[in-house]
Amino acid sequence: MNVTIYNRVSTDEQAATGLGLAAQVAACESFAAKAGHTVTACHTDAGISGAAGLEDRPGLMAAIAGLRRGDALVVAKRCRLGRDQMAILMIEKAVSRKGASILSADGIGNADDPASQFMKNVIDAASVYERGLIRSRTKAALAAKRRAGELAGEVPFGWMADDNGKLIEVADEQAILRIIGELRSAGVSLRKIAAILTESGHTTKKGNGVWSHTTVKSILDRAAALAA
Repeated sequence: MNVTIYNRVSTDEQAATGLGLAAQVAACESFAAKAGHTVTACHTDAGISGAAGLEDRPGLMAAIAGLRRGDALVVAKRCRLGRDQMAILMIEKAVSRKGASILSADGIGNADDPASQFMKNVIDAASVYERGLIRSRTKAALAAKRRAGELAGEVPFGWMADDNGKLIEVADEQAILRIIGELRSAGVSLRKIAAILTESGHTTKKGNGVWSHTTVKSILDRAAALAA
């Protein structure tokens, strides 16, 4: 069987669990070798939330696009597919339409028997729960730093830090923040928001005129953390 490896890690997961991309690839390659499968491609989404849909995961979209009937999409663990049950269902449907299947390197949920399907559903539900825990821990850590008067990480978009580390609003960046927030609230994808900002001539904090969906996501995540 020909298989395509897909690996994903979000910024929060990398920081909280150390679940690295290299480790995921190694697990998938080992699984494929033991099963006698041929790895034909490997695609990655780095810094992408498990709740993100297909349109915001270029690596996953490329992986699915390359699948042929009888192929399999291999992940290190089911949670790499996502941490949102609706997103996982959409991924499974997209793979099924290609006549392919999804396999997990840890063996959980790979069979079609009732017990395997039950375990697959349990793992998916646990992934959603774990995502909530990770976000909760991250918010708590950031809140603790703010209460202690510390700047948590880099200066977030929309702000600058004075000599004492106090955050001060930057008018131009705050205006862009409002645009991003309004577009996302309207259901616009991260990629589309990035394209709109690029076309409008706005620049990132580092002065880059070309925006990426990962930059937009990072800005939204930092803004949410500050507001917590």
